[in-house]
Amino acid sequence: MRELPRQLSVEELAELFEGRTRLVELLAEREHPLEAAPEVAAGLSEAEQLEALDAHPAIGAGAGLSEQSAAEQGSDADPVILTELAYLNQVYEEKFGFRFVVFVDRRPKAEILEVLRERLERTPDEELDVALKELVAIARDRWIRG
Repeated sequence: MRELPRQLSVEELAELFEGRTRLVELLAEREHPLEAAPEVAAGLSEAEQLEALDAHPAIGAGAGLSEQSAAEQGSDADPVILTELAYLNQVYEEKFGFRFVVFVDRRPKAEILEVLRERLERTPDEELDVALKELVAIARDRWIRG
């Protein structure tokens, strides 16, 4: 396990956050970027926050996953659960206007489906805050597991 870094490049951060976004660019300018990430993410405009969230692939998506996302999401592919995930991902995006982002932490998709159902009950402001925290948790975990 690695300690949180003092400095990371745009390229390193883009890998951790699934793309080069305004969040990544700002973090690359900071010392201790992963420690500063919650504060930086909270200070972004809403459009920039959505950009950062939408850079992540949908949970349960079979195609277009980065190597890290594929490993984190695992390969438990019960067709019923995948269909439900796809449907609720769509419901989520229609309700909130951004991608469902969750720190999977190698949990099975059935468990993530329950988390998604619970998070659909939140207000848009509550969910945006939670999604950004999850985004940072994913990046930190990716760095530490290296």
